[in-house]
Amino acid sequence: MNLHADFSERIVLNHHALIWQMSPEPGVERKMLDRIGDEVAKATSIVRYAAGAEFARHAHDLGEEILVLDGVFSDETGHYPAGTYLMNPPGSSHTPFSKEGCTLFVKLRHLGSEQTEHEIVNTQTAQWLQGLVPGLTVMPLMRQGTGSTLVRWAPQTYFNPHRHYGGEEIFVVEGVFEDEHGRYEAGYWIRSPHMSIHKPFSKEGCTIFVKTGHLL
Repeated sequence: MNLHADFSERIVLNHHALIWQMSPEPGVERKMLDRIGDEVAKATSIVRYAAGAEFARHAHDLGEEILVLDGVFSDETGHYPAGTYLMNPPGSSHTPFSKEGCTLFVKLRHLGSEQTEHEIVNTQTAQWLQGLVPGLTVMPLMRQGTGSTLVRWAPQTYFNPHRHYGGEEIFVVEGVFEDEHGRYEAGYWIRSPHMSIHKPFSKEGCTIFVKTGHLL
């Protein structure tokens, strides 16, 4: 399956408008945002576990990133509530489940040899750092190689126009993010190609997951 597989295209999706699709495991559903491959795929998805659902043990040959959006996600390493970020490096494996149910933002098979250690960040307690403009704070997530970052915008925060070498991917976690191309509420996913330009801002305030430089 190829879904939004041309990384030279700008893609904007509101995942709330998409239909849940069953995975191979009962009680685990997903909404596909982009995908290259079949069941083993380079993919970006929203994944939902029903209460008591579990997934068979599997390996991540090219790694995995997870942001827990609601509920509690678990595997043999621990229990991870909403706001937890996890990076499972290439070659790792686990048996995920959720006792009470959860919803996740998941990226698969896109990491490289520089990611070697399992990473966990509790974004509810981790430190925010001052960003490049007033009103903007950032929280580094993946710290090995080209990282992912959580960015928080205070209301009425405006950023300078800038170009993204290697592209940019944004998932709006809460609030409303904007640029000259549109207005994106919580649940929107925006993928902008290599060398794209925009002038982002937030009138109402927002928190976004951002990943850059990985779309060459």
